Amino acid sequence: MASLKEIKLKIQSYKKTGTVTHAMEAVSAVKMRKGQERALSSRAYAAAALSVLERLAGTVDVSRHPLMQTRTGKACYIVVTSDKGLAGSLNSGVIRQVEQAISRTVRKQKDVVMIALGRRGGDYFGSRGYDVRAKHENVSDSVSEEQVRAITDEVLKWHQTGGITDVFVVYQNFISTFEQQPTVRKIVPILPEKMKEIVAGIRPARGRYAPVQGESLDKPAAYTIEPDADTVLAELLPRLLNIAVFHALLESKASEHSARMVAMKSATDKAKEMAGNLTRTFNKVRQAAITREVSEITSGIEAMR
Repeated sequence: MASLKEIKLKIQSYKKTGTVTHAMEAVSAVKMRKGQERALSSRAYAAAALSVLERLAGTVDVSRHPLMQTRTGKACYIVVTSDKGLAGSLNSGVIRQVEQAISRTVRKQKDVVMIALGRRGGDYFGSRGYDVRAKHENVSDSVSEEQVRAITDEVLKWHQTGGITDVFVVYQNFISTFEQQPTVRKIVPILPEKMKEIVAGIRPARGRYAPVQGESLDKPAAYTIEPDADTVLAELLPRLLNIAVFHALLESKASEHSARMVAMKSATDKAKEMAGNLTRTFNKVRQAAITREVSEITSGIEAMR
């Protein structure tokens, strides 16, 4: 059995670990709420852009635009993971979802191109021979517009000249504080019904920010386009791509902080439990040592008589 000093050192170690994990839990909770609020603040802009697209769909034949045409070619996967750990199965869930999505589309590995946002996903698929053409860090707690534009510019360039016809974004969708769901969304070709799902999904299914019952996005009527539909689509569709990627990054950030908060809470509870168990063991060993010493003293006194 370990000595009293060793047990005491272990108790102190668990208590220090619990202090650190409790602090990380509190920080992740604050960051998670900020991530949710930022995602909600972008909902009005996303809904307005979707409204314009629906009006165009009811007015002209928007399917003639290259970004809205269904063709056969290579697929691009935007894989959103984190650079940091201590978040449970957050990254493994996204990676598994990407592999399942590739197997469902029955594409060969050479027909798949990837953009890795986050070191975990980039390292995983890069080590397995996939064409990871671009890697971006995912360290900052905020999502910058420059970062989103860099990703969408790469997608647009490859779509025009690189034979990329389908683009998917894979990320952890924030459902509630204790539930995140790995999600695959097809963002190219751009379809109004798919974009509507993304806009509707900006609010979580449950919790403080859940939508009010009966709330919906009204379907607008058709209207006249100036100067012409092609000019409007050339400006609108890249912005819709920005919204889809931006929303995925925000959802991933909120999911990351939520998963880390839950993981750190579990670690804190486990540290307290282990410290409590070791404290009881410490008391038993100490009591046994005291009993043994008292017995030895008593035996010595008896022997001297």
